[in-house]
Amino acid sequence: MNDLLAHRLKLLGLRDVGSIHTHTNRTVMVSLTARGGLRLHQGYASAPDRVLRAIVRFLNPRLPRAMRRLAEREFLGFPVELYAPPSPRPARGERPRPGDITLLQRLTTSHERLNREHFGGALGTIPIRISGRMRTRLGELAVDLGTGRPTEIAVSRRHILRHPWAEVEHTVLHEMVHQWQAETGLPVDHGRSFRLKAREVGIEPQARRKVGAERAIGRAEESAGVPSGDGPTGRGALSNTGD
Repeated sequence: MNDLLAHRLKLLGLRDVGSIHTHTNRTVMVSLTARGGLRLHQGYASAPDRVLRAIVRFLNPRLPRAMRRLAEREFLGFPVELYAPPSPRPARGERPRPGDITLLQRLTTSHERLNREHFGGALGTIPIRISGRMRTRLGELAVDLGTGRPTEIAVSRRHILRHPWAEVEHTVLHEMVHQWQAETGLPVDHGRSFRLKAREVGIEPQARRKVGAERAIGRAEESAGVPSGDGPTGRGALSNTGD
């Protein structure tokens, strides 16, 4: 299957990519590894040429950002999960730690206050999770694959423990701008709509700081390095992917 998919992509113009591998990860639709390999959802093996051609255009850094964004919407619209459903596996939740309830209450209170102050209370209530797995990201927003609605904000545990609370709230506000994008039907990225809203609410466009190479296209988290520097592309945990 991989060989046939690779052959089709190359016929449609894919260049400068080494190995091609497929997966059934519902979070990351397409990703480029540090060594130039391409990983994409197995469901794209059943996609028509117009969808694969959109992937090829999206991966071409020479094309204007607007054209690549249109290509992104094209291939993200293909229902990959219908052709390659994910393997069932038990959820791996993180074990809560002493003090987490108090921290989560504080984060929730901050979200409510920032919502009133910067969004007029228009944003919906959203679960907040403390993540011990984040190494370089300060926070991320998860977005439902099917509906595009935001489902969760995660904040790095290291970030909370090592940095002033004002910086933690800055990260929460950063993710709330992404939440605003998702709830208003805008792409969840660091593009023009994000920069304008970030300036309006008074935050920096990047929420990065060392808290501890794959360039993910799919986790609406900005560790994902799309070739244009847009940020992640994904239909699922567009987790910002703090970013």
